[in-house]
Amino acid sequence: MRIGELAKRTGLAASRIRFYESEGLISAVKRTANGYREYAAEAELLLNIIVRAQKAGFTLEEIHHLLPADLDAWEFDHLLDALKRKVREIEALQQRLEENKAHLLATIAGIENKPDGVGCAENARRMLNAAPLSLPT
Repeated sequence: MRIGELAKRTGLAASRIRFYESEGLISAVKRTANGYREYAAEAELLLNIIVRAQKAGFTLEEIHHLLPADLDAWEFDHLLDALKRKVREIEALQQRLEENKAHLLATIAGIENKPDGVGCAENARRMLNAAPLSLPT
């Protein structure tokens, strides 16, 4: 199928499809005599896998390592390990985001609940002296 049909079927722009091709995520396509790209039927499936993987948080490099040369030759254990690893990464990110949120909410509370008669700069010093700074690990 030509790139326009593939774009229509996947909802991707032709430029995005060409980008994935240039990144080696979909195999090189045949060219017709007039230079048009001709994609195999499996290209649609590959593009759907790529888009879903990106939405799940996988980088293009990670996707490249996960995709088998032949879609009938998926390495079950390798794929499952990668999916579980991504879940752990997401959980760690969620934890860091919760900690960031807690720090921000505490800062907001400190600003909103400043003692009467205390200026902004003085309140900032009061808050900074009250809470030691620690860097994430």
